Amino acid sequence: MSSAELIGFLVLAGAAAYAQTLTGFAFGLITMGGVGLTGLLPLPDAAMIVSVLTLTNAAQMLLKGWRDVAWREFGFVMAASIPMVFVGYWLLEWLAGTQADLLRLLLGLVIIVSSLQLLRRPEPLAKQSGDGSFVAVGAIAGLMGGMFSTAGPPLVYHFYRQPMPMVTVRETLVTVFALNAVFRIGLVVLSGNLPSGSTLTGLFAIPVVIGMTYAARRWPPSVAATTMRRIVFVLLFLSGVSLGAPAVAHLFGGLS
Repeated sequence: MSSAELIGFLVLAGAAAYAQTLTGFAFGLITMGGVGLTGLLPLPDAAMIVSVLTLTNAAQMLLKGWRDVAWREFGFVMAASIPMVFVGYWLLEWLAGTQADLLRLLLGLVIIVSSLQLLRRPEPLAKQSGDGSFVAVGAIAGLMGGMFSTAGPPLVYHFYRQPMPMVTVRETLVTVFALNAVFRIGLVVLSGNLPSGSTLTGLFAIPVVIGMTYAARRWPPSVAATTMRRIVFVLLFLSGVSLGAPAVAHLFGGLS
């Protein structure tokens, strides 16, 4: 990675961390979307670095919050999530090597669908959902996490609808993200697909992410939370369209 590319990645990761702190999710979506649009890094390498950054952020939060985790629901989620992380990672490696346009189209669709969540606040349920629902969202989260290191959107929406204390929801989600990141990083190491030393300089984003997370909490922007969510929605939606549209043109152009 050249100096200009590294600076670009650090700016992107910092902006994503700032948005994540203010909206509750979107770190992986913004980072992966920005990388896909700019070509700063190959998508598999970017997903690896996002996993490390996610684990770093989660470890900070869990130093004090692990006692509030809903361990029963966490178990159901992880039972389905872990095997699907393997499936998602295999799909990413296969598509990156043979179907790059299809991979960009899938990432664009994931970003577009996930961005729509920012427009709709989860309506709380009077009664907790059944165990099977946690298994189902765990499987989807594992697949998305394995492919793009973006396990959050369906899981966040489901948990925030449950009649649980907010701190329990937050710490349970963070624990899921952390364990998914550990398994995904382990897969990358075991498969021998570690990014090059030059690409690993992207890990310089760790202090940037920590600093921007602190800045968002300490000096939040003077705009309403709803306005901020709409701004992030527009950015994500346009990123998803910008990624997916050229991929569709190439795919259909190749068929004609």
